[in-house]
Amino acid sequence: MIKGETTLRVRYGETDRMNYAYYGNYALYYEVARAELLRTYGMDYSQMEDMGVMMPVMNLHVDFLKPAKYDELLTIVTSIKKAPSVKMLFEYEVFNSQKELINTGYTTLVFIDKESKRPIRAPKFFTDLFIKDFK
Repeated sequence: MIKGETTLRVRYGETDRMNYAYYGNYALYYEVARAELLRTYGMDYSQMEDMGVMMPVMNLHVDFLKPAKYDELLTIVTSIKKAPSVKMLFEYEVFNSQKELINTGYTTLVFIDKESKRPIRAPKFFTDLFIKDFK
């Protein structure tokens, strides 16, 4: 299994009139956490795109347990429990400043060829980054 942690602060512009993080921002929070996890393995989206591979989101699921509030420091734990194939599942747990679990969710991304826009298997350069953690 692969696991990483990312922290981010809820900015004023991301909140509603109750000073709660607007629900639509969680997709962006997940994206930040996902990109940072990939970065810790030496890969980022622009490198992949330069190598002809794109990873669009196929689905997004979010469960809201408690609100995140303005200026709160959130910790997002991102997990990948299964080696990538054509798809890759990222799971998220979001904790508030008091270390309470406030949100869970997942996204499924699919590998596609940049030119043909057709699904492909996870490229070897990508799977080689994670292989040791799935043995």
